[in-house]
Formats: sequence, structure tokens, C-alpha cells
Amino acid sequence: MEAVARLRNYPTSPRKMRLLADLIRGMDVENALNTLKFSTKHPSVPLEKLLMSAIANWRVKNEGVDVADANLYVKTIFVDGGRVLKRMRPAPQGRAYRVRKRSNHVTLMVDSRKAAPVTA
Repeated sequence: MEAVARLRNYPTSPRKMRLLADLIRGMDVENALNTLKFSTKHPSVPLEKLLMSAIANWRVKNEGVDVADANLYVKTIFVDGGRVLKRMRPAPQGRAYRVRKRSNHVTLMVDSRKAAPVTA
């Protein structure tokens, strides 16, 4: 049974967040957590928290099952653009340049892998 966690309006560009999302897509949860913990990119901290939240949501849905036995993995992760704050920056000769401060929305799903049937 899958569980979902969402991060909305995080103030970094979607392009930077997608680099990390592509890195952990399809990974086992433990490997993904280790990858995010030791990543030097700044969006790795909120993405790690989001993954922990998805694991907690999965625990709530599946109370009798242990996380270690469930073989959890990152089933789906995608990053969409959020709101854009438009600001002005002074430019030469009395002009102004528009600065677009982007944000993003991240949706992450975790699920347990189906155990292969044991044939003896």
C-alpha cells in the first residue's frame, strides 16, 4: 500500500530540485535517505524531511507491518513549478530588470516492493 507526502511552495527553482528528485527516483528508502543526507545541494534537507514524512505516512496506513520487512522504495517523485514572486532590480540608465523568484511543489510516493514468490 503506497503513501504520499507533498512539499508545497518551497523557495528554490524546480530545475534545482529536479536534479535531486531524479537522483533518488526508484531507490530503496534507506539508500535514498543516505544519498540525500550526504548530498551537498541545498534542497537535499527538505527532500530528506519529505521522504521521512512519506515513510511516517506509510507507517500510519500499515500499522502491523515493520518498515524493514516491507522493502520500501521511492515509487514516484515529481517536481512542479510553484508560485513565482516577481521583483524588480535596478538597472543602468533608470531602467529596471525583472527578477523571478521561483518556487516548486514536490510530490513523493513510497510503496513496498512485492516479494518474489518462494519456490522450493
